[in-house]
This record gives sequence, structure tokens and C-alpha cells, in this order.
Amino acid sequence: MIKTPASKWPCKISSGLRRKANIYFVAAACLLSACGGGTHKQDTDPAGRQSDASVDFPIKLSDNHRFFVDQAGHPFFWLGDTGWLLLSKLNEGQVTEYLDDRQRKGFNVIQVMVIHSLDEKNVYGRTALVDGDLSRPDTATARGSDTLSYWQGLDSAVAKTARRNMAIVLVPVWGSVGKSGKVTRRQATQFGNFLASRYHDAKNVIWFNGGDVLGSDSSAIWEALGHAIKSHNPHQLMSFHPRGRTQSSEWFQEASWLDFNCFQSGHRRYDQDTDTDSHQYGEDNYKYVQVDYQKTPVKPTLDAEPSYEGIPQGLHDSLELRWDAASIRRYGYWSVFAGAGGFTYGANAIMQFFDPSKGVAGAYGVRTGWKQALQDTAAGQMIYLKNLMLSRSYLTRVPDTAAVMDQGEKYDYVAATQGDGYAFFYTPNGRTFKIDLTRIHAADKKIRFSWFNPRNGQTTGQQTIDTGDTYQADPPGEKKHGNDWVLIVDKV
Repeated sequence: MIKTPASKWPCKISSGLRRKANIYFVAAACLLSACGGGTHKQDTDPAGRQSDASVDFPIKLSDNHRFFVDQAGHPFFWLGDTGWLLLSKLNEGQVTEYLDDRQRKGFNVIQVMVIHSLDEKNVYGRTALVDGDLSRPDTATARGSDTLSYWQGLDSAVAKTARRNMAIVLVPVWGSVGKSGKVTRRQATQFGNFLASRYHDAKNVIWFNGGDVLGSDSSAIWEALGHAIKSHNPHQLMSFHPRGRTQSSEWFQEASWLDFNCFQSGHRRYDQDTDTDSHQYGEDNYKYVQVDYQKTPVKPTLDAEPSYEGIPQGLHDSLELRWDAASIRRYGYWSVFAGAGGFTYGANAIMQFFDPSKGVAGAYGVRTGWKQALQDTAAGQMIYLKNLMLSRSYLTRVPDTAAVMDQGEKYDYVAATQGDGYAFFYTPNGRTFKIDLTRIHAADKKIRFSWFNPRNGQTTGQQTIDTGDTYQADPPGEKKHGNDWVLIVDKV
């Protein structure tokens, strides 16, 4: 157990203190299976399945700094889920249930808030901080076998994700806390030191600084956290989770602690994105990738918070239409084909772990409980995107929308990417489009064309033909919302 109050931690963490924290972490990971409450069940991989082959953590950047790889150099396609309030809403058994489901569905990254409010506590009533002081984490030993301290709960979540070959993204302090005026730079530094020491040896930990906030708002807090954690744990990747319709590169592209970029494309339709201080990209989340792709130093980027499945369009009006599975798929394929190193999915009920049996109203017009939302349509379809991207040479692929000769706007936009010997073209509505085969070095060669269905992961309509300079693509079915397809072009 870490007994030294965070307020007395030196800026340079002693090796003895780090050793003590590591010993506690390992012991907690081994013993926590006996400390669960509620519907706790044995913490094992469901049916022996793994969502990925064994991952050699920690994750690092690829040689070209466009993607993620493990320590063995194997591609790591970031497929994230927003389990934001996991630490404060779920007991140990429920955490296991949630992670088992996400593992079965192919997710390999779970995004979690550490401190959402200064009075944060877990379902066992254990507070995260002493007297709401960020520099004083409440690490007191649990009072009984059914009571986990807040930090034991986080230790357990880190260990459970690691056993499932998952990375866990920790947001140290959510943006609303950082900009509340109740946190000083000194407290942020001390809290960063505490986290860096406690999770120094947790190889599957990744960090999101910020949290739904502008980088220019309370920037001293984010700089303090970033430098404190990365100065001690340079092996753990870090990014910045920004406010809706902004991207981390706007403020921190050259920050020494920022290893990769994130953006939050947000939850608004085209007609709702009218703020004068917004880029007004609307639903075109691929445009954030295109901006980051041109910046130096080169860093991976990804959509860390697109529209959530089942949340009202525009976020706040519960009478609005809801974002559906087809829209979520579009965000995923558009951004990844534009060059993103992965994609984060989110569901309205799950990000807040809404439980209707508690008798407490949820946020953002949530209609279903989190357990029912585990089976939301798009959640089960995201694995097809990951599988498709890893089915061909991945680390050398590049975006190439110029190969689309009759490019459209909004829902008629066709995203394109190509790699060694192949090219993918994504249409969200099944419109016909024309491609320039000279762009992908496929003119006047024998080419195999096929159609990949993002709704079920199946490939149909395969044909091998001798080509000319162009190809007219005609997806199955009629043009309509949700009739999305990927044209696969393979050189024979």
C-alpha cells in the first residue's frame, strides 16, 4: 500500500516509493478477484477467447509514426470503447461482465475517467480523494473483503484489461475539474506523480490528458499533468482528449508529452454545427484526420469521441433523432480510411453506465440500461472494420481519395485508402462512383474486385477482370442511408 500522502511526494519519485507502489499493484491484481461485490463471478477469459492475438505491451508508434504497434512490431489497430464512468458506477462483477462483452466484440482499448469530480467515490462508497484534494489520493486499505478502495478498483480494472490483451486509457482529471479553479498546478503535478508511480509497471496503460476541454482552458493544469506523468513513464503513450469539434493538435502538436493526436468529432449534424468558433466540419470527421495528417512532427491521430450510438443528435435535446449504427459505421470507415490509426466507439447508455433499476435519471435522454446497450448494433459491427484493416498490409497504407474521380460531398463522399497490392473505397449510402486505377497502379492489369459488407463482415460479388484506366463501381442494392459498402481492389 502507498502510505505517503500525495501532498508530500517529491517531484522526483524515489526508487523505494516506486517499488512499494509496484508491490502493492501486483498484490492487488492477484488478490482482487476475492474482493468483488454484487454479482461478482470468476475473472477468466470468456470461453478462452481473445479479441486479439497476444499483445506485447506497451503499445508504441510505428516506424512511420502513423499507426500503433506492439513491442514486437505487430500492428495494433486501436478499437476503443468509452467506458468513461466505469470506476464510479460498476462493482467488480459488473466490470468483468462489461470487459468480457467488449473482448468478445473485438475491442482492445477501454477509455476511463479517473477523477470526474473532486468528490468522486466508487459503488462501495470509497472516496478517491481525501477532502476533495487532488494532491491527497485516499489510498487507505479496504475495510473488508467486500469493500474495494477507489484505487484498488482502478488497480483491478488495469489488471483485468491486461489479461484480456486490452489497453486501458486513463484520463487523470476530467476537463470540468481542471477548469473549475479548485485545482492548482502544484496539485496537478503531485497527482501526476502519484499516478505515474502507482501505474509505472502497468504496461497496458495509455493516458488521455484533458477531457472534453479546450487545450487553451487551464492549460497550466494540462501541462503539469503531462510533464509529471511522461517524465517518469516515457514508455506509456499519452494524448489529449479535447472538447467537441476540436483536435489536440490545435494546442499541443509539439508538446513533448503528446505522443499522438486525438479529436472529438462530437455529436452534431451538419445543420447543427454552426458555432462561429467551430471548424464547421459537421459530420465530416475525416477532415480532422486530413488536417492532422499534414502536420509535423508526424503523429498518429484518431477520433476519440464521435457521435454515440443512441444519443440525441445535437446531444442535449431528447426529442431529436438518435444517432444510429449506420452513422457510427460511417464515422469509423471515413476516419480510418483518411489515415487514422484506429477508432473509438461509444454508446449513450454505456459511457455513463446507466442503470434504470437505481431509480436515478440518466443523462442525454438515455432510454436503455447499459447491460441492454451492450448489444447495440454498431457495437457488434466495429470488429469488421478492424478485421478488414488488418487483412492486408497495414503499416504502409496511405489515404488516397484522389482516386475517386467523381467525389461527392456529405453522405456522397467516398473515402479511399491504399496499401501494397490493394485499395479500399467506402461509400456510406451505396452510390455508384468511378475510380482512377492509375492512382493505385492498377491500370491495364488483372484486378480482383469484391464488395465488403460493413454490417456483417462478409465479402461478396468477387470478380477478376482485365482493367483499363478507370472502373465504374456499382455497389449492391439501391442508394440509401445505411447501405454502406467497401469496394476491395486487389492486384492479382
